[in-house]
Amino acid sequence: MPIFWIMIHYQLRCPADHGFDGWFVDSAGFEKQVAAGLIACPRCGDVKVERALMAPAVPRKGAPARNRREPEAPAEAAAPAEAKPPAKPGQTVASIPDMPAEMRAMLQKLRAEVEARCDYVGNEFAAEARRIKSGEREGRGIYGETSPEEAEVLAEEGIGVSRIPWLPRADS
Repeated sequence: MPIFWIMIHYQLRCPADHGFDGWFVDSAGFEKQVAAGLIACPRCGDVKVERALMAPAVPRKGAPARNRREPEAPAEAAAPAEAKPPAKPGQTVASIPDMPAEMRAMLQKLRAEVEARCDYVGNEFAAEARRIKSGEREGRGIYGETSPEEAEVLAEEGIGVSRIPWLPRADS
C-alpha cells in the first residue's frame, strides 16, 4: 500500500530577500529543519530563512471547485517562438542551452543530496524497488535507471517513482 503525505507549501525568504518555495509535512517539521540549519536559500546559500507572507488562495465568486485554479499562460508565450528552443522528447534539462544558472545550481544540489542520502542500485532499480515494497529488503531511498515504461508499471503497482533531471556534478 503506497504511503501519501499531505504537504504544506510555504513561501520562504532569506535575509538577502531571495524568495523560494518549500514543502513540509507540517509546521513543526519546518521549524525543526530551520533550527538545524537544513534549509538554505538556493541563490545565496544562507540558512537563516523564514516564512514569507503568503496570499491566501481565495476562490473567485461562483467558482465550483474549492481548490480550482485557472491555467496561467506560460511566460514565454509572449516571446517569439524562435527566442527559446523547445525541449525535444528525450532531451535532458542539461542540454537546454538557456537554463538559468540558479535552476542548474538547485538541480546539482539535489543530485548531491540524492547521492549522499540514497543507495545507487543501477539498472536494478525496478527489481530493488519491488523488493523494498514487498518487505524483502529494508526500506530506504534508492536511485538508479529504469525505462519510462518500467517506471509507469512501478507506479501502477503503487511504488512511488520520480524522475529527476540528472545534471553533471557541480564540482565536475
